Amino acid sequence: MAVITIDGIVCEFEGKPSILQVALDNNIELPHYCYHPGLSVVASCRICLAEVAQPNPRNEGKLELIPKLLPTCQTTAVDGAEVYTKSDKSIANQKAVMEYLLINHPLDCPVCDQAGECYLQDYSYDYGRGHSRFEETKIKQPKKDLGPNIYLYADRCIMCTRCVRFTREVTGTGELCVSGRGNREQIDVFPGKALDNELSANVADICPVGALLDKDFLFEQRVWNLTGVPSVDGYTSSGDNIWVDHNDNRVWRLRPRHNPHVNKWWISDEIRYAWKHVHSDSRLGNPMVRSESGPQRESWADALDAAVNGLRDVVQQGKRIALMVSPMLSCEDAYLLAMAVRAIDAQAILVEGPVPVVGQDKTFPGGYTIRAEKAPNARGVRHVLQGFGEVKTYTEAVNSVLAGDSAVGAVVLTGNYPNDWAGDQLIESLANRFTVLIDTLGGALTGRANVILPGATWVEKTGTFENVDGRLQAFCQAINPPELARAEGQIGLDLLTAAGEADATRYDAATVREAIGGVFVTEVHIPASEDTRKPDIEYAEL
Repeated sequence: MAVITIDGIVCEFEGKPSILQVALDNNIELPHYCYHPGLSVVASCRICLAEVAQPNPRNEGKLELIPKLLPTCQTTAVDGAEVYTKSDKSIANQKAVMEYLLINHPLDCPVCDQAGECYLQDYSYDYGRGHSRFEETKIKQPKKDLGPNIYLYADRCIMCTRCVRFTREVTGTGELCVSGRGNREQIDVFPGKALDNELSANVADICPVGALLDKDFLFEQRVWNLTGVPSVDGYTSSGDNIWVDHNDNRVWRLRPRHNPHVNKWWISDEIRYAWKHVHSDSRLGNPMVRSESGPQRESWADALDAAVNGLRDVVQQGKRIALMVSPMLSCEDAYLLAMAVRAIDAQAILVEGPVPVVGQDKTFPGGYTIRAEKAPNARGVRHVLQGFGEVKTYTEAVNSVLAGDSAVGAVVLTGNYPNDWAGDQLIESLANRFTVLIDTLGGALTGRANVILPGATWVEKTGTFENVDGRLQAFCQAINPPELARAEGQIGLDLLTAAGEADATRYDAATVREAIGGVFVTEVHIPASEDTRKPDIEYAEL
C-alpha cells in the first residue's frame, strides 16, 4: 500500500486522494476552508498550502523539495512523499492568510451563532498572529435574507464559495452566486430567485464561519452547551443519519451525520425540521381510561390493568384482537407489542399501520434522494410482524377486517405520527369495539379510545429502523419523554407483565434485538458515540 508522511506521521492510502484528504482520513489536523469532500476543489482559500517533497524519478527516486508551497487540497498524494505543514514557510503562509481574512471581519464572536463551531475562530487561535496590524476602517457588508431558512451575514463571509458550489453541484438549483470584486465581493442570490430548494439549510452546515445561519436555530443556544446524539431520520424512509443536538431535555436542532452509504453529508429540510412535534402542546403525557364523563387520568398500573382486562374480556367472548403497528415505531417496539397482544390472544390479527406517501421520490444531481414515503420503518415493522405470521395492510384492515360485523372485538392502535393521522373510516370502524390507543399526540382517536397510553417519539428512546434500501440502523435516545410517557417497547413489556406473562423488566433495545435474532443480530449498523462539545476554556463555578 502507498504511504505518505505528513509532519512525521506515516499515512497509508489507496487510489489518488489529495494530501489534505489523506490527512483528514488519518485524523491529522490540516487547516482548510474552501475544501469539502462532497464538493469540487477550487483551492481558493490558500490556508492549506504546505511544503512538499516528492521522489524524483529523474534523479533515482530521491526526495526533492518542490520550491513553492502547494495547495494540499488540490495536490494528489504520491507514494513516498513527505509533507511539512509546520515548517517556517508553511506557518508564515498560514499567518498571512489568517491576517488577510480578518482584515474586514467583524469582532462579533460573542454574539455569533457559529462561535464554538467556527473554523475562523479556531484557526485564528491556532494559526493567527494574536493581534491585528490593520488600522483602517473595516468595510461593512449587509445582512441578507436569502430564503425561508437561511440568513447571510455577509461581513463574516470569507468567500470560500462552498455554498455556491453546493447549489450548483449537489442541488443543481444554482440560486447562489459571487457578485462584485475585490473587497466588495459578496455571496448573493440571483435577482428574483430565493434560496428555496429542498436541501437549502445544508449551506449553513458547510459554511466554515458564521456567514450562513439557520433561521430556526438563530440565537437559540450556544453550541458548546449542546450534546449531539447519533440518530436516524425519524420522518421519512430514507434512513438519513443525523445528530440530535439537545440541552435541558429539549431538542434544539438536527444536523446531518456523515454516512457514505446513505445520505453522505446532507439531509433534506423536511428531515431537519421534522422534530417540532416532539415538544408540541398536544403531546400525551399521562395514561388515561375512558369513563362516562370522558378520558380520566390514571396511574400506569391501573391503565395497564384496564387495557389487559378489556382485551381479555373480548377474547373470552370468542372474538379477536387486532393490533395495528405504526411504521413510525421501531423494530423493537413492534416485536414487544406483538408479543404482548399475542400473549392475550394467540390468534390476534397483525396489521401494518398506514404508510404516508407524498408525491414521488426526487433525486438531485449530487445523488441525494428525497423519499416520497414519509415513514421511517415500514419495512422493519413488516419484517418483524411477519415473524409472527400473516400481516394485513392498513387498507385491508379498514376495508375487511374492521368493516361491518367482523369477528374483531378489540383493537390496539399505535400512532407516533407527527400529525393527526386517523382517517374517518378507521374512526368509524372503532364503534362498539374496545380500543387501546398508544400514541404521542392528541387527536380524533383520543376521544374514542377506552384506554390511552402515551408513547415516545424516536428521539426519546433507542431502537432500530429499516430504511427503503433494507439497511437496519440503530439510533440512540437523546432526551426523556414528557411527563409519564414511555417508549412503546416498554409499554409492550408492561402489558406482558400486567397479563402475568413476564416479570417486570426494563426495555433494552439490544436485548430485544437478540430475542428477534437473525439479521437483527448480524446486520444492524450501530452508530458512533455521542458528539459532545467542550469549550476551550474551563469554567469554574463561583
